[in-house]
Amino acid sequence: MINYQIKLKAGEPEEALKTAVERAVKTDPGKYSWHIEKRSVDARDKENILLVYTIAVEFNDTAVEKKLIDRSHGTLKHEEPVRYSFSPEGTIEMPQRPVVVGAGPAGMFAAFMLSSFGYAPLVIERGSDVDSRTEKVSRFWETNELDEECNVQFGEGGAGTFSDGKLNTGVKDKSGRIKHVLETFVHFGAPEEILFSAKPHIGTDILKNIMKNMRLKAIENGAEFKFDTKVTDLLTDDENALKAVRLSNGEEIPCEACILAVGHSARDTFRMLSGKNLILEQKAFAIGLRIEHLQETIGLGQYGENYRLLPPADYKMTHTAASGRGVYSFCMCPGGHVVNASSVKGMTCVNGMSYSGRSGKNANSAIVVQVTPEDFKNEGFDDVLSGMRFQGKWEKAAYGLCGGLVPIQRFQDFKDKKKTVSFGNVLPETKGKWGMADLNPALPAYVARDIIEGVEAYGRKLKGFSDGDALLSGVETRTSSPLRIVRDDSLQSAIRGLYPCGEGAGYAGGIMSAAVDGIKVFEKIAGKYKGKCL
Repeated sequence: MINYQIKLKAGEPEEALKTAVERAVKTDPGKYSWHIEKRSVDARDKENILLVYTIAVEFNDTAVEKKLIDRSHGTLKHEEPVRYSFSPEGTIEMPQRPVVVGAGPAGMFAAFMLSSFGYAPLVIERGSDVDSRTEKVSRFWETNELDEECNVQFGEGGAGTFSDGKLNTGVKDKSGRIKHVLETFVHFGAPEEILFSAKPHIGTDILKNIMKNMRLKAIENGAEFKFDTKVTDLLTDDENALKAVRLSNGEEIPCEACILAVGHSARDTFRMLSGKNLILEQKAFAIGLRIEHLQETIGLGQYGENYRLLPPADYKMTHTAASGRGVYSFCMCPGGHVVNASSVKGMTCVNGMSYSGRSGKNANSAIVVQVTPEDFKNEGFDDVLSGMRFQGKWEKAAYGLCGGLVPIQRFQDFKDKKKTVSFGNVLPETKGKWGMADLNPALPAYVARDIIEGVEAYGRKLKGFSDGDALLSGVETRTSSPLRIVRDDSLQSAIRGLYPCGEGAGYAGGIMSAAVDGIKVFEKIAGKYKGKCL
């Protein structure tokens, strides 16, 4: 396979790509096939925005490929395509089926892979299936009556189900796991362009169906799902090996292999785990606020007048504040909505969400500031759950601003530390009831200060970003897990047979990395145990 780079002007018809490929390869089209390996946007020159394609060309005859490489004088080279391949080699009989706790991306991919190779897992999810969950979340947004067991954080698909559905990750893909995840998504309903887009996304509307389709296939392969059921305890033997999990209905499920993929918001589970013979570590994360702009403002700032020729523009903001803390944008949602993502009564937190078309009027992202265990200690929290308690303190403060409604404030009013009483040219695009407020009491003063500095710094790069009419919503606290469950090279915890997995365990940071971690844990189990169809 040879990769060619081809550039087209934004707005050129699709047929132009085929012509450009034929011109680049300079070989009889019957002697090769091609596909798009990657597509990105080069907007450095706003008057001449380019779509940059990496085209993978496979030849019917290796001699033709070699001839082209020789003629290129080093500009072309043979590249082997990355493909996922795994064969279970476990030799130990598994007396009970493996248990997967949590049906987010990590748990779902672990369960799907297990079921595909004959391990017939039992999946236990505290929230509801995605259809029932969607109804419950919609009801919460309409009435502000929270179901603490099934919400934006808990239920089939995990927290990512009500998000933009971003599929980019910084994880390297030498094993082909990332491509395998993307191909699995496509197989179950995602558009094929996620296979080559530089910034792939699905959208909450498509992701819901994909999760459901994966679950139905896993069931067809022997898996079983228990929704609206929570694991409340882990039972171990005298050697600290797992022997069973206890459910919220009192039932005990024997198991010696359990994948714990509970997500970053399972605070009651974290409290239970803190009393077990496990090694838990505090972990730094980031907190802040959502910021909303008109999508047109972001498009003009990124692409100029040509923004209409391209998909809705995004951005990535990074800044090192004078304090030394990192300030950055998180989970940017073009054409999206701010959502009430609360999961605990008396506490308010927000997230961002987009549908697949990204057709909303506003763009939003979280502007967050790094916080560390030292910050938790300064607030009076000094145990392994300190980060969780730190999150809870500021979520309670946010709840108090508007009685549980999402508090919203103009950026200029935030700087002036005064309650917003009217909006300018940006109006809220919010899922959930909202009210006007002063958000400063819902954040540490140093976080508020660094958010202002970061937004103003980025405003000097992207016109309109620091406009006083931009809207802030709060608080954003669930950027990643507040702790890590330590695991060894076998991916097991100090409790043997317990495999901490995904974002909640501290080993992932988004849909893709969580899904990949689920596959890694599956591989460890399948490398130890034989498959057992029940």
